Amino acid sequence: MSEIKLIFTGPPGAGKTTAIGAISEIPPVSTDVDATDELLSSKDHTTAAMDFGEVTLDDGTKLRLYGTPGQRRFAHMWQILVQGGLGLIILLDNSRPAPLDDLEIYLDNFADFIERTGVVIAVTRADHPDGPPIEDFQDYLEQRGLVYPVLTADIRRETDVLMLLNVLLSNLEFA
Repeated sequence: MSEIKLIFTGPPGAGKTTAIGAISEIPPVSTDVDATDELLSSKDHTTAAMDFGEVTLDDGTKLRLYGTPGQRRFAHMWQILVQGGLGLIILLDNSRPAPLDDLEIYLDNFADFIERTGVVIAVTRADHPDGPPIEDFQDYLEQRGLVYPVLTADIRRETDVLMLLNVLLSNLEFA
C-alpha cells in the first residue's frame, strides 16, 4: 500500500477544514482554537496547526490530507506541513474582499513547493455577486506566466472535493 500526502491551503474561512471533513474516511483531526483577532467577526474558531483526514483510493493508495492554518501568523506551519507532500490545493473564498490578493499570497508562499509538485486552485463561493469571475483568476495566472487548473467548488460537497483531488492527481501523473 502506498501513501500520498496532499495539502489544502488558503485564507481563513475558505473551507480547508470543511473540505477535509467532507471526504475523510476517519473522523478528521482538527486543531481549531477560539478566534481572538480580526477573524472573530466572521468565525468562532480557526485552525492553529493543521487539519488531517484520510481517503483510500480504489487501488488501496491512502491519501493523507493536511489542511494548513489560513492566517499568515501561522505561516511557519505551512513549510512544515508541505514536507513530504505531493500536491497542493489552494482554496479561495470569492466572498472575501480581495480573493486575487489571497491567491498571490499563497502562490508566493508555496512557490517552491508548487514548482516541485503541482497545484489546483479552487474558488469557493464563486457565485458571490461582489467576487471576481473565474476568468479573472485565470487571467491573473496568465499574467504571471503560470498555467494551473482553476475550478469552482462547493467544498461542502464530497463530489466537488473528490473532483479537486482527481484533477490534482491527474496533473501530477502527467507532470
